[in-house]
Amino acid sequence: MASALDLMDIKILNLLQRDSSLHVKEIASRIGLSQSPTYERIKKLEKEGYIDRYVALVNREKLGKHLMVICTVTLKEQSIASLKEFEQSIIKFKEVLEVLCIAGSSDYLLKIAVEDVNTYHTFVIEQISSIANISNLSSSFVLKELKKDTAIEIG
Repeated sequence: MASALDLMDIKILNLLQRDSSLHVKEIASRIGLSQSPTYERIKKLEKEGYIDRYVALVNREKLGKHLMVICTVTLKEQSIASLKEFEQSIIKFKEVLEVLCIAGSSDYLLKIAVEDVNTYHTFVIEQISSIANISNLSSSFVLKELKKDTAIEIG
């Protein structure tokens, strides 16, 4: 069971969310603790699941992924088996960055990054349409990202 977060834990999490490459020495300096207890706190936050993993956020456009698509998917049937089958199939595609199971008129929301509209069309025709049980697929093309943040401000 995860323990309650105190002010130091919150400070550590906020710092690491903004820059996970910070060294323990820098974090300790910023929160006013010595290195050893700071290191122990970080390890505790990892062990208790507050920190899932450390990643580098890359610029998708620099990698040629100029088109971001928000796609909603509705399945013909919503049995547990058909939901699991869809989920296991869709997460395999490298173009799909996020898969969210949602409530409402659609069953899933997908965030997809590709080079351009033609690439997306090919992806839908050759990949997504190969998944059984899809009733409806609706695509919206992102024109501009106004806010793109991964950090959850704590405290």
